[in-house]
Amino acid sequence: NHFAKNEEDHVFMGVTTKGTTVKLDKRFVNADLKIVTGLVEPHFMAGYSGGRKVISPGVAHQDTITTFHNHKFMSNPQADSCILKGNPLHEEQLEIVAMIGEVLSVNTVLDEHRNLSLVNYGEIIASHLEAVDFAKDYLSVPVKRKFNTIVTSAAGYPLDATYYQTVKGMVVPYQILEPGGDLIIASECAEGLGSNEFKKAQKMLVGTGAEDFCAKISAKSYAAVDEWQTQMQTKIMNVGNVHLYAPGLQRSDQKLTGVNIISDLNEFVESRVIKNLDLFGESSLAIIPEGPYVVPTLN
Repeated sequence: NHFAKNEEDHVFMGVTTKGTTVKLDKRFVNADLKIVTGLVEPHFMAGYSGGRKVISPGVAHQDTITTFHNHKFMSNPQADSCILKGNPLHEEQLEIVAMIGEVLSVNTVLDEHRNLSLVNYGEIIASHLEAVDFAKDYLSVPVKRKFNTIVTSAAGYPLDATYYQTVKGMVVPYQILEPGGDLIIASECAEGLGSNEFKKAQKMLVGTGAEDFCAKISAKSYAAVDEWQTQMQTKIMNVGNVHLYAPGLQRSDQKLTGVNIISDLNEFVESRVIKNLDLFGESSLAIIPEGPYVVPTLN
């Protein structure tokens, strides 16, 4: 029941040191007792989900959201999975929380079977960091080399319902893909591409290419809604070739993905392994069944 576009529903809180105008839902700000609930897992922009992220963007005005999701924030190399130190989104969220006063948080962590493995409660920042500390070694896997072929997924339902969410699984392993290599991702995408705003951004990407797309949005103070997801997609496109197996995606939407669409997953994986053996002089294959829930970090 929060509507980020309704100006009258929000109250001005101040301006961050990075220049973000902060407006939050007045019902939350004026509440005597403020409790948020959140799931802590990797987030490919803010480091980890949950905690401070439930407030902003969770109950923030669209101007606040679209400022710290603009190209400048998204292009910072620290705006990445499982990174908090120096992450500009995380720093912005911490500063916004500090404007509110006391906020409490219930944090959860799920295991690979989506069962609860941790529930904790306390002051929002401290309790969130405690949950991150518990989960981080399960969520991040150090890897000593890059691979010329990566096979991954969108981690099943509900993340594989749309192409918008599929981008997360596509981008997360970019660090371990050899330049010019192939990333292959499987996702049902039964609910289509995503929002109309995301479709607009994807049309622009397909029409201009990754480099020109980023150049065009780089001067904007406010990102267009869901434009940030398209910008994140360019991270993996700038490294190698992206191939999508999405049996539920309509042909008209396939054209807007900006990636190569494949119809036979097994046959295509085999062909890429053989091709890359010839191209790179070796065949190296990484398989990430859990998609964005497991973050490979190059060590």
